[in-house]
Amino acid sequence: MNQLTTAHAAYSLARFPEDPRDTLRAWDASDEYLLRQLDGTAALDGTTVPPVALTGTVVVLGDRWGALATALAGSGSSPGSGSGRGAASAPAEIVQISDSYLAQQATLANLERNGLAADAVTLRSTQEPPPARIDVLLVRVPKSLALLEDQLLRLAPGVHPGTVVVGTGMVTEIHTSTLKLFERILGPTRTSLAVRKARLILCTPDPQLTPGRSAWPVHYTLPADDASLGAAAGLTVSNEAGIFSAERLDIGTRFLLQHLPTRSGPETVVDLGCGNGVVGTAAALGNPDAEVVFTDESHQALASARATFAASGSPAKARFLLGDGLSDLPPGSADLVLNNPPFHSHQATTDAAARRMFADARTALRPGGQLWVVGNRHLNYHVTLRRLFGGCVTIGSGPKFVVLRATKR
Repeated sequence: MNQLTTAHAAYSLARFPEDPRDTLRAWDASDEYLLRQLDGTAALDGTTVPPVALTGTVVVLGDRWGALATALAGSGSSPGSGSGRGAASAPAEIVQISDSYLAQQATLANLERNGLAADAVTLRSTQEPPPARIDVLLVRVPKSLALLEDQLLRLAPGVHPGTVVVGTGMVTEIHTSTLKLFERILGPTRTSLAVRKARLILCTPDPQLTPGRSAWPVHYTLPADDASLGAAAGLTVSNEAGIFSAERLDIGTRFLLQHLPTRSGPETVVDLGCGNGVVGTAAALGNPDAEVVFTDESHQALASARATFAASGSPAKARFLLGDGLSDLPPGSADLVLNNPPFHSHQATTDAAARRMFADARTALRPGGQLWVVGNRHLNYHVTLRRLFGGCVTIGSGPKFVVLRATKR
């Protein structure tokens, strides 16, 4: 946990779920820079700017762990109420739009720990309709340029000439292509000087622009004559914006598909961190008697997996669970868990997600059930699996990837 200090208050913030071994902060210099810009305490190009009036509908896009939404909610609290001190009136509505279930849960937890009401922020996913009118648009630039484009196009109809548009990100996250997106979709755009390796994006809405509609989701079809893909050969894969490797099959998933176990009969198979659902759908095509559970913390991913599974025509049963790992699956209810875990949390490299996924899989599996994992060789997942399961077996090994199997005893 750490404290973010603004002109109004200091806020205790944490990522979700809280992990004492995770030393990563729930905010960074770009969040702080944006809040100083809103407060009127930031000096842009050497000139102090007036504070931004947070009235009407304030949309916060891509708030990673709820730091921005919490600070905005707190800035509207009356003195002595919760943690917020200073601003006299709250915006009419703060709407946080996020692809991440974890970010949404972090927002709720951070509001609570700072004495702020859960309904101080309206949570919407990237799959839900945005507000019809947006008076202030704050954008934490995401890692995925495609997701940024998709969301700006969805938000553009609600932006009017008086809308205040401010983006923020670290200098490594803001590129010429980022600025061109704001320029093409919303209007004239400039960027600030860097402060503590963070920048602001300042955009003036142009109502004359007609940027069109989002091109997402996109689809690709796997080669029908590629026997190495097994049941996935010929499968049409659907991808919403922001999905990992959305325009082609990534080599790690391909390697797992090449080693996917052949099974039959009634069983519960889990595609853990399902992404576009290609692995779970391949398992369903290979065993029509199975029930396949697709689970991910990304709203975009679950929408993609639903479409991929629907297009397959598989007669297998399917469930789609939004959440953190397998927290909604009864312990001892799964026969097989398939997993290609992420090892990045935004710009940071970490095995925290993989560790949680492996532990969740062990809880969800029945005795004798198996976890199959694909990962880069250098990540040494076998060490964690041996500690959790008492051992693991290498099923496939290549120059870059390994497929490991761990059995619950």
